Amino acid sequence: QVQLVESGGGLVQAGGSLKLSCEGSGRTFARNTMGWFRQAPGKEREFVAGISWIESNTNYAESAKGRFTISRDNAKNTVYLQMNSLKPEDTAVYSCAAKSLTAKVPIAEYEYDYWGQGTQVTVSS
Repeated sequence: QVQLVESGGGLVQAGGSLKLSCEGSGRTFARNTMGWFRQAPGKEREFVAGISWIESNTNYAESAKGRFTISRDNAKNTVYLQMNSLKPEDTAVYSCAAKSLTAKVPIAEYEYDYWGQGTQVTVSS
């Protein structure tokens, strides 16, 4: 069982930055692929970025490439999402997710086994 708790969301002006954190529990955290998803009002949840336990294996949505960076610190059971050059269209609830014991980085939400409650990110214009 893995429990995930996100933090770091908030209100920021367009062009600003935020760094989200997701702290996980469980002995197998280091072997989980971790993903960040987001859901804007009235829209479906979408993949943002993911990282396998092999840290060089990452995956980004096109909307995130060049602006967002995912990283992890297995010693702290934490995955991060550094978001730069934020846009109003980045406004959403951001959730982290874990997929157990894999080196793959899927983009489909059904592939992930555990989810956090989410943290709100609001970007004002």
